[in-house]
Amino acid sequence: MTESHREVHRRSLDDAESFWLEQSRAITWVTPPTRALDASRAPFHRWFPDGVLNTAYNCLDRHVEGGRAEQAALIYDSPITGTQRTLSYRELRDEVALFAGVLRANGVTPGDRVILYMPMIPEAAVAMLACARIGAVHSVVFGGFAAIELATRIDDAQPVLIVSASCGLEPARTVAYKPLLDEAIALATHKPARCIIKQRPQLVATLVEGRDLSWDDAMAAPGLEPAECVPVAATDPLYILYTSGTTGQPKGVVRDQGGHAVALQYSMQAVYGVQPGEVFWAASDVGWVVGHSYIVYGPLLNGNTTVLFEGKPVGTPDAGTFFRVIAEHGVKKLFTAPTAFRAIKKDDPDGLLLRKHDLTHFEALFLAGERSDSATLEWAEQHLRVPVIDHWWQTETGWPIVSNCLGIERLPVKHGSPTLPVPGWDIRVVDEAAHDVPPNTTGALVVKLPLPPGALPTLWNADQRFVAAYLADYPGFYKTADAGYIDDDGYVYVMARTDDIINVAGHRLSTGQMEEVLARHPAVAECAVIGVADELKGELPLGLLVLKAGVAKSHADVVREVVAAVRETIGPVAAFKHAVVVQRLPKTRSGKILRGTMKKIAEGQDAPVPATIEDPAVLDEIRAALAKR
Repeated sequence: MTESHREVHRRSLDDAESFWLEQSRAITWVTPPTRALDASRAPFHRWFPDGVLNTAYNCLDRHVEGGRAEQAALIYDSPITGTQRTLSYRELRDEVALFAGVLRANGVTPGDRVILYMPMIPEAAVAMLACARIGAVHSVVFGGFAAIELATRIDDAQPVLIVSASCGLEPARTVAYKPLLDEAIALATHKPARCIIKQRPQLVATLVEGRDLSWDDAMAAPGLEPAECVPVAATDPLYILYTSGTTGQPKGVVRDQGGHAVALQYSMQAVYGVQPGEVFWAASDVGWVVGHSYIVYGPLLNGNTTVLFEGKPVGTPDAGTFFRVIAEHGVKKLFTAPTAFRAIKKDDPDGLLLRKHDLTHFEALFLAGERSDSATLEWAEQHLRVPVIDHWWQTETGWPIVSNCLGIERLPVKHGSPTLPVPGWDIRVVDEAAHDVPPNTTGALVVKLPLPPGALPTLWNADQRFVAAYLADYPGFYKTADAGYIDDDGYVYVMARTDDIINVAGHRLSTGQMEEVLARHPAVAECAVIGVADELKGELPLGLLVLKAGVAKSHADVVREVVAAVRETIGPVAAFKHAVVVQRLPKTRSGKILRGTMKKIAEGQDAPVPATIEDPAVLDEIRAALAKR
């Protein structure tokens, strides 16, 4: 008899040792682990401490040897350039092995760091896997990141080599990467010995003599030999991924080899319900954790075909591009950010472009990256007619914390909740003293230690910062920095970042709850609520509204109606009286709304342009709109 979600989850907590050893058997090991958890250095827990493996072998070679050699491993689809390319498992394995040989020929050895500063092209995935093949530690920095941000990562990771491209492509512009890379190296104290540059035809870069090599020349070097897989310890680092730090110094999240491989292999089938051979698409970027986990490693570990998409949900060429990709490539499951579907809904509110494509094979949409509002979920359900799964996780966790696990048991959806904790994750809601709070009470969402495999074991060269940032505030728990509650059925509700809980005249209120109300208005495509300092009440909520295309109603009428809706739904205690219509909201390249930056603008504070912002010009639009309020 098949176990229920709750039964699997309980077993994963009550007997984590045998549960995770059982999951580890889905991975091919050089030396299989005999135990799952090493807690001898707690809180620095280590998974599969005596295991030896190679992640690239598990992603590629074992599938070539196991009968998937001619199956498509990676489909590159670039509506920006109008090109597509499909690599079979054999072709991808051979290209990765050859580029691993390039890395080795240029002085990269096991344990060395390699920074990748790449656009969404196949070479980005090839370079990641080539590092994994020879036991080097890659650190992907989002292509086009500011030079000063790249420089801080160079100094922290101290790479022996950097892999980049001449440019990245946006719908309306070409972003020259090489000048940014050159400036970053000039700013950095640490100097890499070599840079390998993939020259793109849209913009050819000038190479620095003696330091830079072109990718194509390096791959065609006389006598170049492909590299074999290097066995590494399960506890060795696979990659470093930097996330913003409160001090301005980025935090280097470390991902280990063994726990990562086991967790991602497990999640592909348990969470996403994807079977080997099926087409899976994560519409993200390799610069973010979603790109690491579910464009590159997860699908390839599981023997899937993965889609690497160089485009946008709208504008390349229109709001139907996602549905064209799903139809054309036979995608079974799509994972993207809620903001992508809000953009699609804004441009095509009636789903007319969606109806032009045959989506009968499509099975489920997964949303994560920020809170999924009910209005967007319902729109997607109505038009796609498949399960729309909101799930919650973070860069640090590496894979989902809370989800409706389609591979275990499809549970009833409650809009506003990503459903139940995923097996391995012990989620609690606590007060400031780390005491459990009753059901339906908002508090800090935390995870009881030890964290499961796949989660960060520490920060790069910063063990004490790891403890201070994540473990010190709630002893015995990992701090997610998200606030929420758990209802009577055990469903988790992630309401806001803890700094998005605002205090209005002594009442702690969730801006996420207010956004939920605003998003339900039929004219609203997208929204954000921020807390603005107020002398009398401490803080007052302010709504920012992006309206759908073709809305005939006046801005004043829409504002009046959303204010009335919040008053009716949440009550006068919310003191929600002000909203402003804007053309667009400022976002990071991964689709997260920059609420903190808007708060500073609204309060007249200095608001530096965040390094992760997609388009800095939007901040001037927000300033102008808020100045009129």
